[in-house]
Amino acid sequence: LEGTVTGVADAAAADVLLVPTTDGLYAVEPGAEGVAVEPLVPLDLTRPLATVTLRGAAGTRLADGASAVGAVRRGLLAGAGLLASEQLGLAEWCLNETVRYTRERHQFNRPVGSFQALKHRMAQLWLEVVSARAAARNAADALASGSPDAPLAVAVAQAYCSGVAVRAAEECVQLHGGIGMTWEHPAHLYLKRAKADSVAYGTAGQHRATIAELVELPAP
Repeated sequence: LEGTVTGVADAAAADVLLVPTTDGLYAVEPGAEGVAVEPLVPLDLTRPLATVTLRGAAGTRLADGASAVGAVRRGLLAGAGLLASEQLGLAEWCLNETVRYTRERHQFNRPVGSFQALKHRMAQLWLEVVSARAAARNAADALASGSPDAPLAVAVAQAYCSGVAVRAAEECVQLHGGIGMTWEHPAHLYLKRAKADSVAYGTAGQHRATIAELVELPAP
């Protein structure tokens, strides 16, 4: 096997690497001859990435071309659908933490959460989180039940939830004020994870293009 793939999550800690090729799906031992795994410095340090390079590496064939393509597609679909639930949880934490903080933080002898401008921002975020919850749960249900609409449900969830997670994390940092900009507060960890998640299984734009194709409404 020959080739290089960048940005492989947890490749440095993996016991087996699954390598899709034009003629099948192969299992490769990370420590085998001809296999190089080079750790990278990712934006989200809680999810390590690495570059995997194969130079004449030996692999065990697990599936032929057609079966391999189907298996990889199913795996990527399930991963994207489950990632929407992670993005939902991330957005919910950011919203809850922001509401808690703005209730406790006082300026001019009043909780900052009582200021109308901040109320509007958190109310809008709450509406987006509720919609993200519906999209993520629909995707999870479609995957669990084997629904033929699972590709569409997952694409909708990813197209929407990725943006909500990033916006929730950004609002969490901003509405925490000075403390939100420090390393001591965990808000930056959620922002980094949200940014990383937004491209992990394709961007929101790519998923919107998938939706257009599935409902036969392609862009001009």
